[in-house]
Amino acid sequence: MTVRFPLATSSWDQAEQDALQRVIASDMYSMGTEVRTFEEQFAAYFGSKFAVMVNSGSSANLLMTGAFFYSKNDDLRLKAGDEVIVPAVSWSTTYYPLAQYGLVQKFVDIDRATLNYDLDALAAAVTNKTRAIMIVNLLGNPNDFDRIKEIIGNRKIVLLEDNCESMGATFKGKHTGTFAHVGSFSSFFSHHISTMEGGIITTDDEELYHIMLSMRSHGWTRHLPKENLVTGTKSDDPFEESFNFVLPGYNLRPLEMSGALGQEQLKKLPDLIEGRRDNAKRVQDGLPNHPLFTLQSEIGESSWFGFSLLLRPDAGITRKEFVAKLTALGIECRPIVAGNFTKNPVMSHIPHIIHGNMTNAEYIDTHGLFIGNHHYPIPEIVDVLNDI
Repeated sequence: MTVRFPLATSSWDQAEQDALQRVIASDMYSMGTEVRTFEEQFAAYFGSKFAVMVNSGSSANLLMTGAFFYSKNDDLRLKAGDEVIVPAVSWSTTYYPLAQYGLVQKFVDIDRATLNYDLDALAAAVTNKTRAIMIVNLLGNPNDFDRIKEIIGNRKIVLLEDNCESMGATFKGKHTGTFAHVGSFSSFFSHHISTMEGGIITTDDEELYHIMLSMRSHGWTRHLPKENLVTGTKSDDPFEESFNFVLPGYNLRPLEMSGALGQEQLKKLPDLIEGRRDNAKRVQDGLPNHPLFTLQSEIGESSWFGFSLLLRPDAGITRKEFVAKLTALGIECRPIVAGNFTKNPVMSHIPHIIHGNMTNAEYIDTHGLFIGNHHYPIPEIVDVLNDI
């Protein structure tokens, strides 16, 4: 079978090749000025005060979760046993860091049309025991942040935003990934920009930023500014600060190559998103009432990671049969992220609560799939899908 419509393709050209050669010529490969420059550019582009680059979006979720456990701010500090609400449909490493830090995850159903939170279910799930909410923008689609803010009200709830699939999406003009206390992005090959492997965290909170700088690199003080909100004032003696460990950390550092690639990809991001949105408009206009499936309902301005195809109850075809038809036509497809995550055997290792039923998550799990979107035009996909 020839793949006519792949899930992902490269957006690199000579600019990325030159960026890689620049790093090779410098003979400096571990995290340094290229990464720092990209972080500054990324924060400025998305309107955040700070950005921290790591080696993957999964690492971004791990680091931003861990940071709350070492905050001195009582309103932000989390502890093992605290309740965090999560959507039933997301990627595995949305959930794993929360479990690894001992948080109890309350799973809430999603909306069948938007693929994000069922907002009425979320409203019913939030109580005075709720300490945090993980907001996931699925397949490029923003959440309704106005309604979420209304649901939270005056409660002191920590907000984490997994925006790994939705770089470039906006809600009322504000970039997703910047609505919560921390937001994660991914720059893996198949995502909106590619740095080979990579992830970024944004925040406006300086203390969380400093905590993440330390935790990203072994928990030491070496990469903290002289005046910081973790240790106060650092010694001026670089030898003394070389191996001064103050927080339980990791090695999540990206390579200089990733930072250099990120700088070039960020320049292209507006056009990359525009291309994806142009394709989405063609698909929305060309497939408004397909007899077999429905499309994802857009909230705000999606960055259209891919196109979800959710079989109608009366489609008269199984998903397995549908996948076979798509495959025969050269259309690569996958399940919608991880489907109903609560069905996975790994749940035995995750402290959790199931809130209500998972009706929509289960329907998506058995009836849904997604196909790729790209930065270049794919007008023929409409005719191919209409002919099924």
